[in-house]
Amino acid sequence: MRLAPFIAKRYLFAKKSHNVINIISAISAIGMAIGTAALIIILSVYNGFDSLVKSMMGSVEPDLLVTPASGKTFVPDDEAFDWLYDQPSVKNMCGILQEQVFINYGGKQGIAKAKGVDWVYEEESPIQEHMREGTFSLHKGDVPLASVGSGLAYGMGIRPHFTAPVEMFFPTRTGNISLSDPTSGIRFVKVWPSSVFSINNDVDAELMIVPIETMRELLEYDDEVSGVEICLMDGYGSDELKRLQKETGERLGPDFVVKDRFMQNESLYKMMKYEKAAIYMILIFVIIIIAFNIFGSLSMLIIEKQEDIQTLRSMGAQEKLIKNIFVLEGWMISLAGLAAGLVVGIGFSLLQQHFGFIKMPGHFVVQAYPIIVSWSDILLTIAGVATIGYLIALLPVAIHKRKERQQATDPSHTRGLRRRLCGRLPLRGLRLRLRSRHLHRQTLRRVS
Repeated sequence: MRLAPFIAKRYLFAKKSHNVINIISAISAIGMAIGTAALIIILSVYNGFDSLVKSMMGSVEPDLLVTPASGKTFVPDDEAFDWLYDQPSVKNMCGILQEQVFINYGGKQGIAKAKGVDWVYEEESPIQEHMREGTFSLHKGDVPLASVGSGLAYGMGIRPHFTAPVEMFFPTRTGNISLSDPTSGIRFVKVWPSSVFSINNDVDAELMIVPIETMRELLEYDDEVSGVEICLMDGYGSDELKRLQKETGERLGPDFVVKDRFMQNESLYKMMKYEKAAIYMILIFVIIIIAFNIFGSLSMLIIEKQEDIQTLRSMGAQEKLIKNIFVLEGWMISLAGLAAGLVVGIGFSLLQQHFGFIKMPGHFVVQAYPIIVSWSDILLTIAGVATIGYLIALLPVAIHKRKERQQATDPSHTRGLRRRLCGRLPLRGLRLRLRSRHLHRQTLRRVS
């Protein structure tokens, strides 16, 4: 049996002479439990929103995107694209032609990011699941149609049920611009809105999807594309994605760049990581503040157990044993709160994840708050809270040890103790002399 954990456990559950120590210890454990549960729940909610954003961005961002290392366009006639198409994990490949264009609709003007896509995208794109109005379609016979982001559509008054076309303008690449008639150097095409989609505010405010042949007509291209989007079959993980990215890059050479979703929108995903790290640090700081209750209760316990400490020392206990007893006592308080917080936090998160009893306010893309419990978050929480509890438990023990060392080596403290002892000795000697004189007088009286 290990002595230090045994005594620390007895101190934890034994009744103290001062009831306030029990109260502070209970408050400390409850506070650590609340902080741990809050950390688990908030990180799980953030995981849910993070997954929601990634799934929504996956409707407009492919698993892999091939773009030229220099320039805007290229012709996808390399053998690497044939090799890539034959891979069993590749679901489809789509050529795109994307450019910023000037648009006009019903007398309102604006700038839009026009994305020309081929028939593969039109048939298999997951953006069809995010339609707000109309049906996703880019062709009606020979008439080119367009699907417009909700922010752009509402800002310019674009509605799928209206018959007015959207006019797209772009400066000519091949002709000369006349100074007498600058409009002669501007090319334009017309598309008719068929649907309105909603992904997120940034995408909805600028994106417009049109047929790729319409974009080639506007930009004066033949077979060129600005990128090739590659989507993988369901069930293939990150290992297959990294393999395809690496091998495709090696086959295409330095003239092309193969981007995964993180590289396609690097600033967004970096910001999401930084936000999660900031949330974790803020909640850890709150837990540190709560843990100082343990510092108070443990300091009072050390003062109360001074007689026990002296008894252990007289029995031959080393200072390391006494230190471990009180450190384990404080750490057990934090670990008890950690265990209770994990049960509450994980239980609440799993219930919300499966039943969704807390609903989202307003008209959102999901009805309930999304929650995803991650084992990495649980392990990170356990490591953070346990470390904080251990370090907080070390503080009062170290402070008490330092005070004892200072008292043992302080000359003023030693002189004061000696002075008090010496001050008592003359009085005691005087009392003894007076008592002996009194007894001597009584003896003489009896003899006489």
